[in-house]
Amino acid sequence: MFLTNTLLKKPKAKFILVLTQSIVSGHQLVRMRERLADKLEFIRFDPLVQSAALYREKKKIRSIR
Repeated sequence: MFLTNTLLKKPKAKFILVLTQSIVSGHQLVRMRERLADKLEFIRFDPLVQSAALYREKKKIRSIR
C-alpha cells in the first residue's frame, strides 16, 4: 500500500441522518443522531392520529460531516 492512500483517507462522519417511523400510524420523520449512539426511539406528536406516539429508527439515510 502506498503512503499517499493513508494520507488521503477521509475520517468517518460524526453524525448521520436517520428515518424514524411512528409505531401507531406509520408517519415518518427525518432526524439526526451521532454515529456511535444507540438507535433513536422517542415520543412525539403524531399528526395523523392527533396524539403522542412512539417513533423508532427505521434506517440510515446518509452521513453528515
